[in-house]
Amino acid sequence: MNINATLLGQIIFLFVFILPIIFYYLGKKKTQNPILTAITGLFCAFIPPVALIFLIVLILKDDVQKENSSHFVSKQNSES
Repeated sequence: MNINATLLGQIIFLFVFILPIIFYYLGKKKTQNPILTAITGLFCAFIPPVALIFLIVLILKDDVQKENSSHFVSKQNSES
């Protein structure tokens, strides 16, 4: 089986542009620092198997709960 270097380069080129966007949107839900997740995804995109493993790990990760500001206010009032 012959592997065409041009096709491999085009696949990596697509991964480099598409995966960081996907990692950013997943990072917003799954992590507290989506920009760092997108940058890590950008570097992983140059090696597609690593990028797919990182994508699977990020998908299987639990969502991060955002702290509600009203919860923070009520917590301060209860401490006073």
